[in-house]
Order: sequence, then C-alpha cells, then structure tokens
Amino acid sequence: MRCLSPVASVAFGIALSLFGHWAEAAEASPPNILFLAIDDLNHWVGHLGRHPQANTPHIDRLAASGVSFTAAYCTAPACNPSRASLMSGMRPSTTGCYTNPHNWHVGIDEAKLLNSHLAAGGYRVYGAGKIFHGAKDRGGVWDDYFDGGGATPARHPSATNDGVGGIKFSPLAGSDQEMPDHQVVDWCIDKLHEESDRPFFIACGLVKPHMPFSVPKKWFDQFPLDEIQLPPWTPSDLDDLPPAGVKMARPEGDHQAILDSGRWKEAVQAYLATCSFADHQVGRMLDGLEKSGHAADTLVVLWSDHGWSLGEKSHWRKFALWEEPTRTVFVWRIPGLTPEGHQCHRPVDYLSVFPTLVSLAGLSRPDHLEGPDITPLLREPSLAWEHPAITTHGRGNHAVRSGDWRYIRYADGSEELYDQSRDPLEQTNLAANPEHATRKQRFAAVLPADEATELPVRKAANTKPGRKKRKS
Repeated sequence: MRCLSPVASVAFGIALSLFGHWAEAAEASPPNILFLAIDDLNHWVGHLGRHPQANTPHIDRLAASGVSFTAAYCTAPACNPSRASLMSGMRPSTTGCYTNPHNWHVGIDEAKLLNSHLAAGGYRVYGAGKIFHGAKDRGGVWDDYFDGGGATPARHPSATNDGVGGIKFSPLAGSDQEMPDHQVVDWCIDKLHEESDRPFFIACGLVKPHMPFSVPKKWFDQFPLDEIQLPPWTPSDLDDLPPAGVKMARPEGDHQAILDSGRWKEAVQAYLATCSFADHQVGRMLDGLEKSGHAADTLVVLWSDHGWSLGEKSHWRKFALWEEPTRTVFVWRIPGLTPEGHQCHRPVDYLSVFPTLVSLAGLSRPDHLEGPDITPLLREPSLAWEHPAITTHGRGNHAVRSGDWRYIRYADGSEELYDQSRDPLEQTNLAANPEHATRKQRFAAVLPADEATELPVRKAANTKPGRKKRKS
C-alpha cells in the first residue's frame, strides 16, 4: 500500500539473494513437504497468548523451531471456501466459492490445485483426513488418500447431553486410538517410511477441534470447570455496528442460548480440551517425522482453516469478519532457511501458501495464483511487508487487515474500522470518524473490484467420493 523505504528495500534484496541460493538447492534436490491442516482451530494456542489456559505444547514447539505468524488470516471464515481458496491459490471472489454449500468443483479447474501442481512437478502426493471440505470431497491428483478412521466413540457416562442447541460438546468414553484423527496420523506416519527417489507431499488433515467439541474425557480433565476463564465480552459491543454486522453476529442465536443455559464455561472447557487433543496429534506427527529420518530434508507448514468465536462480540462459530473467526495459526519450519523461534507480525493471508510452497520446491509459479510468495518473511520475519490480508464472507462482504488496522465493508456499503494497537478486541468501531476517511479509501481500494457470481449449491449427487489413484 506504500513504497518500501530504502533500508527496507536493501533488506528485502538481501533476503531474496539469500533465498536464491536456497532455491537453487531446492531445484536440484526438492524438499519433502509435510502439510498439517487443522479444522476450526482459532488462535487459542500457547505461543500466540490469546487465551491464558490454552495448552498446545506441540504446536508451540513447532513454532519454537521455525517462524510463526501472529497476524495470519483465512481468505474465508468457513471450511469449504477457505480450503478451496488455499488449495487453488485463488480468492473466493475469483472462483465464486463463498460459503460452505457452494460446489467448488464447478468453479475451479482441478488441474490448478496445489496437489495437482506438485504431482506434475514430480512429487508423490498423499492426503488423509480433511484437506478440502470433507475427506470424501477432494479433487485433483493424489497418489493415495485415506478418508479417515471409523466412528467416533460414544459419549462418556458423565455427559447427560450433547451440548446447548447447535453448539455441540461432551466428553467421550473411548480412547485416543479410537478417534479418526489418531488413525489419520498413523496413516501419514506410515507414508513417511515409504522409500522412493521422489520427494513426498503429505497432507495430514485433522478434523478436531471442529464441533462437536468431543474427545476422550481425560482431555476435559486437564481443564477443571471451576477454573475456566471466559473470553472477554461486553453486552454493548454490538451497539456501534451496522445492521449487517449485527446480522453476522446473530446475538439472539447461539450466544443467547449459551447465556440462558448457564453453560458457557462448559463450552469453553470443551473447546480447550479438543484443541489439546488436536495438538497431541500434531505432536505425534512431528515425532513420526523425527523418527523417520526425514526431518532435515522436510519443510513443515501448519495452518488452520479459519478461527472460531466463543462469545466474543456475542458471536459463536466462524462465519464473520472480525479477529476471532478470521485469525489463524500459521507456522513454517524450513531446514536451512527459517530462523528458530521467530514470530512475524506482518499480516498475511492464505493465498500465500500455494506460491510459497511451489517456490520453495523449485517449481514454476502457475499463472492463476493471486497471492504473494512469503519466502522473504520466512527468511527474515521483520522485513517490511506491503501486502494486506483480505478475508471474504459471502459475496460483497470483505475485511482487510494491514498493519494494526482492520477495515470491514459489507455488501450494502456499511463499514467498520478498528485500530488493534489500541483496541485489540475490536470494541470501538471508528468507521464514522471523519479523520479516518482517507484510511478507509485506501483500504477500500484493495478490495476485489470484480466479484464472481456465486457457484451453484452442492447437491448430494454432486459430492465426489474421491479420485482414482494416479497411474504409476
């Protein structure tokens, strides 16, 4: 949004020069890629410090061994459009896949997907669990794909019901080994040990902490109910929002039901427990990588498809454009390139994943990609960065994060504006303040100018059961 300073330009040039040597090596011997996808994990992880009781030691140890982003955002706060965008490298406003029901297969050429491009570039491509919207709803080229394990265990006898209305949570009676995510990790670890002269791309998709927030009871026991700390909430927080924002919050829905039930702490306990279970699976995957002997030649990228609200701004779930439902966990570890334990505070979004991976793999950049390659930030996290992060929820509704500011514009033209340096919880909407008129104009200028028509809604008959294996 502005030109780099002379000092920043020099630093940027040095970073690119250093990366050039790494890229030459990658072209000669492409790195393996471990691609860890987590569903509905917000920024409640230890190293981001958003919730004081978050217990995620394994994601935190990955962050301590590489670069983590403190201002990473999804391109859409819903599973289907977020994943379709990340895997295609195109924005929802380009493909027309804006919400969960939209059939992304209609709007995206599957030859343009990340896994297809890596396969064409010589990679063995393996997937398991949830990479696209569902384990059976996938596209492009895969050498092998594991849909996931069997049924989730039954509720624990201590649980008298399955939650509050649409917010589902309860402890389970079974063991970790019975959980589908555990079996997905087992399968991916096995793939690490296959011998080949070609590099691998292993996409490991964990479903938890997606609802229901239900995992074996031992994970709940780590978070005593009487010690649970609720997220910050102010009843008047929606008073300065336009009607379009209030409509997204839906305060009369899930949040009112939670308040009426008196079970807000139970829901938070269940989410924290389910996040810890997912973190444990990440730890198993990282341990498996170490034991395989491939840690030194494998780059690891971990991401969650969007955030999740648990009552902030009287909102629950994703499906909104504020910080909680859009901010994500985003960590990279690249042997020989990323410094250890560094945080990058530059705003980025998930259109960066595809171009960065193909760059690091020494492959050509496809013409259809819309996002920037963030390799310079991975090499030097403090570099100046002028690319804003943009999130879209439904046609015409967008958020921009640049620096400390978030700007939201709804399809009806109404706006929100927040200064997160002073208002990290986004409780004061500054959009009506005349002194910010120029700032809003700059933000509005980076929003998509042309927006694709919404794709048709997926019908059951159109859900693709999977792809045939690539012929060897």
